[in-house]
Order: sequence, then structure tokens, then C-alpha cells
Amino acid sequence: MTFESIAVFCGSKTGNNPLFAAHATSLGYLLAEKNITLIYGGGNKGLMASVANAVMEKCGKVIGIIPQVLTEWEHQHEGITELIVVETMHVRKRMLYEKCDAAIVLPGGYGTLDEVFEMLTWNQLSIHDKPIFILNSGGFYDGLLLHVDKMMREGFLYDQPAKSFTVISTPEEIFHYNQ
Repeated sequence: MTFESIAVFCGSKTGNNPLFAAHATSLGYLLAEKNITLIYGGGNKGLMASVANAVMEKCGKVIGIIPQVLTEWEHQHEGITELIVVETMHVRKRMLYEKCDAAIVLPGGYGTLDEVFEMLTWNQLSIHDKPIFILNSGGFYDGLLLHVDKMMREGFLYDQPAKSFTVISTPEEIFHYNQ
């Protein structure tokens, strides 16, 4: 599958490890260079800003989708190609996932985990069937991946985790799957 648009789910904070922001910026540059539209949460803070600003710096296309309630917290990004303000988080997540060909998850907090598990659930229920990549920057998701393995061993998952998502260590690796 050739990706024309990729949804990026990530934190509205940068986290403590400088690698997180470096990976977000690198991913943004790569998306722009490969003419792939960034679909993201519309914020102008944290890793969200890092990836969006990098795409814009290289004259790429960025579509941000943000619920009205978060325009104060995440400070909507006014310098992107298109900003869509929606009523609720549910509408945001649905639109993000509908507008993309694939999704990549960078480090983040509760909201990022909420988004990744909703996408995984939608794929499991055949609501969508889009590739999901987890960028395990500096081992950020190691604990989560161990827990997912435990869910499989304990009999709570229908498929092997490798069928649900692909774990990558660098932003460049996603393009091995963009055929």
C-alpha cells in the first residue's frame, strides 16, 4: 500500500527524552519529503508541534483536527495547511482515522494511549483496516508491549499482536512498509 496520508498520534508535551522530539521532527521532514500529508491532532505544543512544524518547514501538507474544548490547552496550530475544529474528542478520533492511510504512534500520555487502543479496537472489529505503527523511541513503549504480550498469553486477544500493529525504532522504518 502506498501512503498518501499518515495520522500521527503523539503527546501535547515533549517528554523528558530529547529523542522524542528529534524523532517527531525527523518524521515530519520525511513526510514532507515523500509528499505524504500529515493528519494530526491540530495542537501547537509538544510533539504535536514538533511533527507539524517540521512538515510545514519543508513545505508539506498538514491537516489538524482539534476539538473545541482543547483549543485552549493544546493551543490550536494556526500555521498549518488546514485546521478543523470539531465538537468532541470522538469526532476528532474518527476524522483522524478516516482521513489517513496508516497511523503512527509516537510517545505520549493518556490521550495517545486512548487513540491507539481505539484504533486497534476498530481494526479488530473490522470498522477499519489500516496499518498501525508504534514508534518505540528509546524504548518508550517497552512496558506497554510487555503488557500486550501478557494480554495475549492470558487469552484476552483474538490475534497475535504482530497482526495488529508493527513496532518500529526509527521514523525511517515506516517507509519500508510504504510500497
